Amino acid sequence: MTSSPPASGWRKSLVTLCTLAVLVLLALWAWRQPVAAQARMLWTLSRMPAPTALPMPVEGVRARQVADTFGAPRGQDRRHAGVDIFAKAGTPVRATTPGIVVAISDRGLGGRQVWVLGPARERHYYAHLRDWAPGLKEGDIVAPGTPLGSVGNTGNARTTPPHLHYGVYAADGARDPLPLLRATH
Repeated sequence: MTSSPPASGWRKSLVTLCTLAVLVLLALWAWRQPVAAQARMLWTLSRMPAPTALPMPVEGVRARQVADTFGAPRGQDRRHAGVDIFAKAGTPVRATTPGIVVAISDRGLGGRQVWVLGPARERHYYAHLRDWAPGLKEGDIVAPGTPLGSVGNTGNARTTPPHLHYGVYAADGARDPLPLLRATH
């Protein structure tokens, strides 16, 4: 009866270990490539806590100028799930958090709108925009201060003065953004 030499088992183990090491190195290399930027950002955002303070998304407006209208009745069937930040039409609107642009559309009550997935996977809603920032597209990674568009009165705001409707949505629903905006000033 012949048995394999003990070195054969070591060789198999060494080959397996080397193969695993190469696979780990390839995975680390792939993770750092531009194609994985969104996945890396999603990972980062999911690990970040929800913000406790936010910068003003509308250039030149101070938080004390914004009326507290969160939860106010809007018709018979809904409540205001954000704040309206009034400013001159065309005033720049900027991202309040790091995130990923997950939707850009012109539809419904919000008219021209941008949705940004931010820290703690909260969604930030910028609505009634006059236009979008040039070149902005779904999938873009943004930082606080990144231009998203400009103040307008699209959607159901056609008959109102120009403003940004800004909302923050957590997993359990709308969150009042005004205390967050006021916390930075």
